[in-house]
Amino acid sequence: MIGIPLRFKTAVALVLLGLLTLLAGIGQKTFWAPAETVTATASAGQAAPLTVIDQKLRTLEGGTVTIKVKGEGSFLLAAGRPDDVDAWVGKTAHNTVTGVSDDKKSLQVKHNDGEASAPSPAGSDLWVSTENASGELDYTWSAPADGDWSLLLAADGKKPAPSSISMTFPNDTSMPWAVPLMVLGGLLILAGGALLVLKPKSGAPRDGGSSDSGSAGSGPADKAGAKQGSLFARRARAKAAAKAGERSSSARLSVVVAATTAAVLAGTAAAAQASTSSAPASTSTASASPEAGGTPVVLDAQFRRILEQVASATDAGDAAKDAKKLAARVAGTELEVRTQNYKIRSRVASYDARMPVRSTKLLTTVVTDKREWPRSVLAVTQGEGNVVPQLLTLVQKAPRENYKLVGTSPLQPGTTFPSIVRGGTESLAADDKSGLLYSGQEALAGLADRLTKSSSTFKSKLVEGESSPYIADTLSYQADIVKDGVDGKFAFTHKVVPENTVVFRTEDGGALVLGRLTFNFDGTPKAEGDKLSIGNDAAVLAGGKETTTGMVLKFAESVAVYVPPAASKDPMKLVAATRGLVGASFK
Repeated sequence: MIGIPLRFKTAVALVLLGLLTLLAGIGQKTFWAPAETVTATASAGQAAPLTVIDQKLRTLEGGTVTIKVKGEGSFLLAAGRPDDVDAWVGKTAHNTVTGVSDDKKSLQVKHNDGEASAPSPAGSDLWVSTENASGELDYTWSAPADGDWSLLLAADGKKPAPSSISMTFPNDTSMPWAVPLMVLGGLLILAGGALLVLKPKSGAPRDGGSSDSGSAGSGPADKAGAKQGSLFARRARAKAAAKAGERSSSARLSVVVAATTAAVLAGTAAAAQASTSSAPASTSTASASPEAGGTPVVLDAQFRRILEQVASATDAGDAAKDAKKLAARVAGTELEVRTQNYKIRSRVASYDARMPVRSTKLLTTVVTDKREWPRSVLAVTQGEGNVVPQLLTLVQKAPRENYKLVGTSPLQPGTTFPSIVRGGTESLAADDKSGLLYSGQEALAGLADRLTKSSSTFKSKLVEGESSPYIADTLSYQADIVKDGVDGKFAFTHKVVPENTVVFRTEDGGALVLGRLTFNFDGTPKAEGDKLSIGNDAAVLAGGKETTTGMVLKFAESVAVYVPPAASKDPMKLVAATRGLVGASFK
């Protein structure tokens, strides 16, 4: 009975240790578990009209970030690409929320001095989304698309932006030792129970024919003494074997527990190490999204919103024949053409209106990945009043300006619009010929020459479809004027306006070139006293119908030309074209 106290004490110790270990593991999953979220708050700092929330805060802890903003009166929160937000902020004084303190209780805010005010950011085309609020805003910060996104807070650009900002982040609730401790606690309890129940095996040998059990010369007394001595020896050996067995059993149990514990702890350490080593890689990947290239300047939702506003402004101007209603969303060639169109139509009812601009039935879009300004995008639409699809060119000149419609031209009948990558394509400089049969400026110069002279060297190098009449009609119109105008001398020129040229790379390695040509029609009487007459439309702009000194008519031509890749033997193709009268005067 000597080994029982030792085995009992060991078993009780194992059970108690197991219970404590199990309790520690359960505690890490319950009452010791960390909070699922942490909230950091910005302390009141120097006032500024704008506040930027840095892109990296959205992915700082992984998972969803929520933001609470409190301010006086109305304010807005806008989401945009980091480079767009920075460009819009420009030189204006602003605060930037850059990070979180080590204890995750405070937001780190940096103040940047600058101009005291800015225009209101409301309504800017740069924002993919905006949230308007009065007094308080709860905002869930999620990415509208791949890549990085920053936030901008402002009142009206003049008043201080809201400074009471708190951000709630997901907290790291992982407790890597919880499960191993529970497993280890259970094993220790089992080991203690087993030690109480299991009995060690006896190792005593049986007494059969020992050489010391007797001898030939032994008497009865000697035999009795020998037998009694042998019994004591057997009992001693049995006790020793029992103790050895008990020690062996305990040792084996200890080895099993130790081995299992080592395996559990080794697995946990490996898992914890893997978790620790993988976290920075994930953060690095999230923040490595390139903003300088391959990122479209607008998303589809932005484009549709912009296009709707452009169409609405154009409809208002067309309906009222009032160019002032176009100013917010129309500029350049299109503003000039429509302004003169309204003027003529107010006097000549039969004069054709410009083709309406529609945002419905959006057939395709072309968006550049060129992040610098000016930025150009295209849309092909065919809504009500569009007999054929119409190509719309929109340009954003600077970060704080919105996109404006600068050109419209119907696609040539029977023409297929070239395939262009929808997710953001390369835009080229007008003189860039890389991978192309002609540069953009060469293509438009070729078209200008082709429209001016029937014998142009570009006659076989730039063509239009069999049912596409623009080039043929222009040459026929000019020939008829010369033939029928017996009292005058006439000259026609088509010249490129270089600053209006826009070039997009097509999917086949070619390019789509858009631009403006100025079409001048010059007439001079052949002899003194001869008179030249102009149409009613031109007479509205010239202030009369007849002249003895000569006249000049000026048209703006909006065109689009497809240029094949350098290795191609195909000619360039006229994709879209139209013209509008913008000037008429007498010499």
